[in-house]
Amino acid sequence: MKLKLSMYVAFAGGILTPFLETIRRWHQLSDARYFISWFDDYIIGAFLFFAAWKTYNSLSEGQKYLRPPGGFASGMAFYSFFSQLQSLDQPDPAPVSSVAVAVVKGIMLLTCVTSLLFSFETIKPGK
Repeated sequence: MKLKLSMYVAFAGGILTPFLETIRRWHQLSDARYFISWFDDYIIGAFLFFAAWKTYNSLSEGQKYLRPPGGFASGMAFYSFFSQLQSLDQPDPAPVSSVAVAVVKGIMLLTCVTSLLFSFETIKPGK
């Protein structure tokens, strides 16, 4: 079922997004200038995890909670991926190359968009 897959992706994204961003920007977390650079990933993670939890409790009722954070995460991933592509020649705060970060962000973008599309699956009430 596509909706369940979307729910599991939201659970994973809710945990992995802030975790990976914490690793990427560990040395910048105490610098107030970079606050919004990493905090947005915590917001995305919280939205995704909450939506997945609501969907886990009831597919039919939770589906409406899954779409908005999926769209939000897709939009943020879109911007993040293409801004990363524009700065491939600059060092990234991550402990890996800018190209590796761009590849991960591209995979995340594809996953977000696919999961968002899957969240529109028609389900029968009561499931």
